[in-house]
Amino acid sequence: MAGLPKALIWRRLDAAGAEQVLFGDRSGLHGRGTMVAAVPVPFACRYEIYTDDTWATARFDATVEGAGFLRTVRLERAAGRWRVTASEQGDLDATLLAAGHPRASMPGADDPSELSTALDVDLGYSPFTNTLPVRRLGLIDAEPGSTQSIVVAWVLVPSLEVIASTQTYTVREGRDVRFTSGSFTADLSLDADGYVTHYPGLASLA
Repeated sequence: MAGLPKALIWRRLDAAGAEQVLFGDRSGLHGRGTMVAAVPVPFACRYEIYTDDTWATARFDATVEGAGFLRTVRLERAAGRWRVTASEQGDLDATLLAAGHPRASMPGADDPSELSTALDVDLGYSPFTNTLPVRRLGLIDAEPGSTQSIVVAWVLVPSLEVIASTQTYTVREGRDVRFTSGSFTADLSLDADGYVTHYPGLASLA
């Protein structure tokens, strides 16, 4: 496995946790990351992502492991269609219920065809994957006020359920982008390459 030339680390602002990623982005993106978090239950998520040279996601793999459970999911996009495979070992629900949280949905997607218009994967709680639409849509160089609404394949953690989610990115002054999903809004600070340096209430570069 070849080494990747760049690295970023974010610390969580809302709970104990961090995310570290190694990546290369000379022609599209190849990244390998690890996320650790204490909520809703302690878990580690290891993931790998590949895009094509337009920054549209081609493949995404993730494994989430915690006390008494391990889940995996793979998303592959080809010819405009997504293929989603998933597996589960152990009992995430038992771990969640013991910590006072509701049960989790099964990993994967019930109907992958609902993802048909998605070109990006958004991993829950990960500032790294916000860069995918920023780069694919050319928002780094866009005029303030420019807005793009998209559908993404949203991968929830720790469940690894995959759902279609509508998101909006609006370019603001000072290399900020406003991210909106449903009633949630956050102004993301980006570096010159489109990577998130500060995600209010979630994460900041270490």
